[in-house]
Amino acid sequence: MELTLRPLALPREEPDSVEVVERKGLGHPDTLCDMLAEALSLSLSRFYRERFGLILHHNVDKVLLHAGRARPEFGGGDIVEPIEVYLSGRATREFGGVEVPVDELAVEGSRDWLRRHLRTLDPERHVVIHPLLRPGSRDLVELYLRAAKQGRPLANDTSCGVGYAPLSRLERVVLATERRLNSPAVKQAQPWIGEDVKVMGLRHGALIDLTVACAFVDRHVRDLEDYAAKKDAALATAREAALGEGAAEATLRLNTADDIPKGSVYLTVTGTSAEAGDDGQAGRGNRVNGLIAPYRPMTMESVAGKNAVTHVGKIYNITAGLMADAIVRNVPGVSASEVYLVSRIGQPVAEPAFVDIRMASEEGRPLASMAALVREVAAASLARTATLADDMLAGRIAFDRWPLESAVPA
Repeated sequence: MELTLRPLALPREEPDSVEVVERKGLGHPDTLCDMLAEALSLSLSRFYRERFGLILHHNVDKVLLHAGRARPEFGGGDIVEPIEVYLSGRATREFGGVEVPVDELAVEGSRDWLRRHLRTLDPERHVVIHPLLRPGSRDLVELYLRAAKQGRPLANDTSCGVGYAPLSRLERVVLATERRLNSPAVKQAQPWIGEDVKVMGLRHGALIDLTVACAFVDRHVRDLEDYAAKKDAALATAREAALGEGAAEATLRLNTADDIPKGSVYLTVTGTSAEAGDDGQAGRGNRVNGLIAPYRPMTMESVAGKNAVTHVGKIYNITAGLMADAIVRNVPGVSASEVYLVSRIGQPVAEPAFVDIRMASEEGRPLASMAALVREVAAASLARTATLADDMLAGRIAFDRWPLESAVPA
């Protein structure tokens, strides 16, 4: 394994004088595709392990959402045509003479996720699930089984992963704003706020500007006057969340496409634009840390739905984020870190072909004085790839959440 350490000229709080950060919230069509792909991967992993004692080959990261048609009305409207979700990918459908109920797991798992996370959407009436899952190619399946026999996962792709730490102030503000609007407490107090919340953050110098798109649920809004009042309440909630993360000089706007005098407002039946306004696709939304941050290192690799045993497209993006965070927390003098991991198909997952670590040091400390500890932290992070699937199945690590785990061990 080749490992390089390089300097990073990056202040801790503000990565540049200008910064743009976006988060597509829980009910956004692209996020729905990611979450349904991930839910299917976890369902398959649980079934494989419980039935066969190991997680079998699968890659179910190709999901497409075809928006339906809706007729929202103040006081409650109707769904005219349902949302259609196409779950495509590769999954082991038979092992040792035993058939795996892949299609059933796909349909029931998707409905269960939608039922638990979208309050006003009925997954039986409002959504049609199309499972389009076929077995994997022979060579990749054989590679997977060979690795299982060796007890050492082998990379099933030549790919790369990136991660960084810590989050900037704007990144924390954007995350906090969407999470607050989608929190159980806010949903109980303001049930008109749907799950489709998108936050776009812009920082120019010290000034932060947030634009929030928030789907309103029609059954909880009486008329235009009521909509305007409830829009003010939602905006106040968003502002409170932003202030809580230090955005004292923030400008906030919500549903800026509204034309209230003309009766044109963001009203939905189900709380998501997927009912009519917007299609979705896996891999087009948030990166693994829950953000779209073009001023940061990113990869176009889709993470959701890939298996967490051999698919480095998932494993290395998660591991790079955990490694960068561990370096900042555990190496004295490091204020920021970026990590780049590159795999080589057929080689052990825990032994990347290349590791590039960039660090910003406080008070100009030389990298050489920190190299030994950084390598130790990197090695520990790579060793954890062997138990990543366990951590994800247990909920200790989750895609689209930061921190990636609730309590990162020192």
